Amino acid sequence: MEQEKRHLFDDPANVRRLLYGFYTVCAMLLVLDLVHHRHVVHAWESLFGFYALFGFVACVVLVLIAKEMRKLLMRSKDYYDDGH
Repeated sequence: MEQEKRHLFDDPANVRRLLYGFYTVCAMLLVLDLVHHRHVVHAWESLFGFYALFGFVACVVLVLIAKEMRKLLMRSKDYYDDGH
């Protein structure tokens, strides 16, 4: 019997390393937010972590909108079997 080829992310340890890398990069960017000077237009843009929070909320809103759009755009399971 031929063994199935294992890929890089089949090993949970590799996935864990990747996630720790992402967390480290996010933490470093958040720390850099303390020392990096931004030329802001609105006062709320100067709040610590504003862009991180804004990006997170925007992603959550996009996912929620996509879930609702799925109800409108999804075809039935047997769409291609109807003889269209």
